[in-house]
Amino acid sequence: MAFSADELRVLRRALAFALHPAPLPDEDVQDCLRLAGSVDEAVAEAGRLRAFLLADLVRYRDALPGSLTGYLELLQDALAAGYDPLPEDLAALRALRGGPLAAALLERCQMIAERSVRARLAGRAATTPAPRSRLLALPGGRAAEPDRPKAPPAPARPVPPSERPAPKPSEVFPPRRPVPQPPQRRAG
Repeated sequence: MAFSADELRVLRRALAFALHPAPLPDEDVQDCLRLAGSVDEAVAEAGRLRAFLLADLVRYRDALPGSLTGYLELLQDALAAGYDPLPEDLAALRALRGGPLAAALLERCQMIAERSVRARLAGRAATTPAPRSRLLALPGGRAAEPDRPKAPPAPARPVPPSERPAPKPSEVFPPRRPVPQPPQRRAG
């Protein structure tokens, strides 16, 4: 993320105020709020870009083996951006490990996936940063927004059929149980 000269000036004033609190003029408060809005917008744009990259990665993975080079390049970019490989990625790389690049990526993805699983099992926070809260007021300045009522939590979305795990054969076709044969009668 890069700041313009004006944004750096506002940031420098806000940091100076944090070190030496004093009443801020309304203009400085508004500048800080505009800067916070710009940072929020940049974070949202980064999230949209990441979602696009991951959707593109899924499209290339689904088109394998025809999209081999594009998939490997996108996976490298995603890993560099902090992507945790999914089981589908590991399975695709196992199928493609005949090539040196795919084999190297498989090894890298396995290490990342193992580290991620260990972190989740240890109870540590995920590698994604916590969402940044909005700047509502600066000490010494005036409040930017009144208290707003909190929105109710969103209901859990249903899992679409394409994301559900495939049933095991034993769930679809239960095991056959032997049927007792009636005793055979002899003529006589």
